[in-house]
Amino acid sequence: MMINDIYMFIIGVLIMLIGVMVGVAFLTLLERQALGYIQIRKGPNKVGYMGILQPFSDVIKLFNKEQTFPNYSNYMAYYFSPVVSLIVSLMSWLLIPYYFNLISFNLGILFFLCCTSVGVYTVMIAGWSSNSNYALLGGLRAVAQTISYEVSLALIMLSSILMIMDFNMINFFFYQEYMWFFFLMLPLSLCWLSSSLAETNRTPFDFAEGESELVSGFNVEYSSGGFTLIFLSEYTSIMFMSFLFVLLYMGGYSLSLVFYIKLAFISFVFIWVRGTLPRYRYDKLMYLSWKSYLPISLNFLLFFLGLKIFLS
Repeated sequence: MMINDIYMFIIGVLIMLIGVMVGVAFLTLLERQALGYIQIRKGPNKVGYMGILQPFSDVIKLFNKEQTFPNYSNYMAYYFSPVVSLIVSLMSWLLIPYYFNLISFNLGILFFLCCTSVGVYTVMIAGWSSNSNYALLGGLRAVAQTISYEVSLALIMLSSILMIMDFNMINFFFYQEYMWFFFLMLPLSLCWLSSSLAETNRTPFDFAEGESELVSGFNVEYSSGGFTLIFLSEYTSIMFMSFLFVLLYMGGYSLSLVFYIKLAFISFVFIWVRGTLPRYRYDKLMYLSWKSYLPISLNFLLFFLGLKIFLS
């Protein structure tokens, strides 16, 4: 029986990861189509019906390209950092609080924080091992940004944890049965959303990929498979942060169509922001994190702590 359970768990995880990969493929298509309409032009519309096969043709094209690497790069670190980056991004998806078959993490939120912390190293190593000035600068920017916003993310999350007094993500569903935390913690939930944008290096916080000054940031020397893996890990993180926002603030996880509509909407917000807002200035990004979000999250943390003690 034990062996069968392990086999079923492995099969379940594989099916989930394949689902995530297909979801990421169509998220890129949604992004390109949405940006096209925002900029009053057509997006991908040639490959398949209304461009629906475009992501798959892109993957085939990218993996068929020649794999190049700089002569002076630290080859092993350069080669494996995109692979580790994708693995870390996919590992966080094991946190989905399924009611059956898969893992139920009692300390799921701590596991998520560990995964995001390890993700910083992959970006740093990718930038450093390329042995390129542009890649190194992009990597350093990304690391400074990610570490800064991880602090505010963790403190914002602590307020939600105080409300349910548990690290298990499945309990967010039970505690939001009558009222979403989005309305209960309105400023905090919006802070979380913009911190998620910064954490995943998205516009208006995409300083790691500053095309105007850094060519393409930490991934400038990557081509073919390496670039594809970095691209996939980035979009996997975007989808997971959207999932986490719905989980924490919009009613928790449930196997219903409404949940997936909410998830698609928050993913669309990431794209909408990209098509609408210009890039921030770097000093303002750091100012926002340390002088705005940190005090706000600490004040709300004390408020919810007092509220919890008062109600108990």
